[in-house]
Amino acid sequence: MTPALPLAARLRAVLEACARRGGLLLALGIFAGLLVPPLASATRDVVTPVVACLMTLVLLRVDFAQVLGWLRRPGLVAALLGWLLVCCPLIAWGVAGLVGLHGSLAAALVIMAAGCAATSAPAFARMVGLDGEVSLVVSLLSTLLVPFTAPPIALGLLGVDLSLSVGALSARLALVVGLPLVLSLGLRRILGGAVLERWGRAVDGAVVLLVVLYGFGVMDGVLAWLLREPGFVLGATALAFAGAFGLNALTAAAFWPAGKRFALSAGLLSGNRNMALFLAVLPASTDARVLLFFALCQFPLFLSPGLLRPLYEPITDDSSRGCCGLRGGPDLRDDPQGLSVRRIR
Repeated sequence: MTPALPLAARLRAVLEACARRGGLLLALGIFAGLLVPPLASATRDVVTPVVACLMTLVLLRVDFAQVLGWLRRPGLVAALLGWLLVCCPLIAWGVAGLVGLHGSLAAALVIMAAGCAATSAPAFARMVGLDGEVSLVVSLLSTLLVPFTAPPIALGLLGVDLSLSVGALSARLALVVGLPLVLSLGLRRILGGAVLERWGRAVDGAVVLLVVLYGFGVMDGVLAWLLREPGFVLGATALAFAGAFGLNALTAAAFWPAGKRFALSAGLLSGNRNMALFLAVLPASTDARVLLFFALCQFPLFLSPGLLRPLYEPITDDSSRGCCGLRGGPDLRDDPQGLSVRRIR
């Protein structure tokens, strides 16, 4: 008989299996949150702690040498931030007017395009074999800048007061960014590189499970809307997909001259915005249809790894360097330990 595996080995095997099936689990998770309202209601209040835990694990998996490398090249990062936070909402506003989209959905689309990159962006980038490091840099910087960019854009283009409090947002950032950074640095020091290397793929699996748990919570109340106004919800969902993948494609095309891997990473950042931030800070008087649209934006976010990875694979398999002399981020499929360390050359 084969001896039973120790508990730690069995846990690692389960988590590694979750990492390999990340796209499928994310898709199942978002639909479970939609179709099982008690599950969504029970997990609604744990969204912020889950995001903090998620960021801690993401920070365990990034290569800080490459993060610093991107910070030493501010020009390209600044250009991407300007594109994400200023150009994208202007483009969304123009397209909405061009196609005759008005009212709450037009406002929601523009506000979505004005949002910062999703906190989970580095994890999603790793799932599809793109650059987790540049995703981390841009997601954090865009989150810091969005209180100064989104309110004037929404007010100027739509007459909507987003009421984003810099103080309230700073407190949230301390929880979902500052605390995870301290924890991740402490865990790196305690565990050491060898342990993190052995458990790297398992950490990726834990990230998948945390994102699934987050997806349960943000679906709270969506099924009731679907049963009450199916036409509106389906149309808004289609708009969410069009907005997310449209911004993705447009951003990738705009930054293609900077390198294929960087362009695809930029596109993924642009298509996956942090709607949870708006849901957390917008006042109760906000149009309910706008808030519903933000929840529906989770569908393209959660389905993007499974839908986009087949498109990215021919490019991410290419071992050529990205822009600025940086090698591309690790491809988890080709790295069984999930800990390919990319050095600046």
